[in-house]
Amino acid sequence: MMSWIYAGMLLVSVLAAVHSHSGAALSAAVLEGAGAGVTLAITLAGPICLWSGVGKLMDRVGITHMLSVCLGPLLHRVFPSARTNSALAQELSGNLCANLLGLGNAATPRGIRAARLLTRDDQANDELCRLIVLNTASIQLIPTSVAAIRSGLGCRTPFDILPAVWITSLCSAGMGLAAAWIFGKLWHHA
Repeated sequence: MMSWIYAGMLLVSVLAAVHSHSGAALSAAVLEGAGAGVTLAITLAGPICLWSGVGKLMDRVGITHMLSVCLGPLLHRVFPSARTNSALAQELSGNLCANLLGLGNAATPRGIRAARLLTRDDQANDELCRLIVLNTASIQLIPTSVAAIRSGLGCRTPFDILPAVWITSLCSAGMGLAAAWIFGKLWHHA
């Protein structure tokens, strides 16, 4: 569906440029946007590689296991299957920690592995829906990726957004989990 939306936006842009005789401006904007995209990708590559490597190192020295034990009470309330599945608990805790550090891209592989462990009979269950909500809302204590983007764009204080990030991520995760819980209960009673 998104490909149709993007194709429609592109078509409207081209038609507007042709109608207003500003094809040269459109061409310049396309090239400038492509250059900005490459610059952004390079800016993000360093932190993503660093934190993905840190995640692998945490696995090898047993830190993710310790985190799963420390986060156990929270994980067991949100994901009851984590009580009996230690591999799931480790993937969930690693995913949660990466999201807390604002490393959404580094959290994705762990989230995918946790989702596979939560999936039963190729059906989305309540726990899988809660995992998707938490990954989408992504509670962040340190928004590393956003700070890297801000720094790459010349911001001298890339972490001055911390209070706003804390409030919005807590509210979005809380509301998302509440909605998932309510809809899960309604769906099972229907």
